[in-house]
Amino acid sequence: MSDEAYDPCPLCGRPLVPGRSVNLHHLVPRTFGGKKSFPIHKICHSKIHSLFSERELLKVYHTWEALRGHPEIQKFIRWVARKDPEYNSSNRRAHRRKR
Repeated sequence: MSDEAYDPCPLCGRPLVPGRSVNLHHLVPRTFGGKKSFPIHKICHSKIHSLFSERELLKVYHTWEALRGHPEIQKFIRWVARKDPEYNSSNRRAHRRKR
């Protein structure tokens, strides 16, 4: 990542600080032809991929509104809102196929 300024994280709304705490997320997975990516906190990105398969992301959770509407994401957002914007921790991966 460069030192450019970013908009707030589209998932949790906290400020994005350029560097190691930021990843790029494709709302439509690259596996299914998604090209546009968005800066997002690494921890938020990890949470999305720990909950949803690539197919679920394609069919149901391909908008920020749909993602934020999921109960587990809502719970995560309430929790992460109290964390520093550069906070990072790993999320447990789901034990299901990603496609």
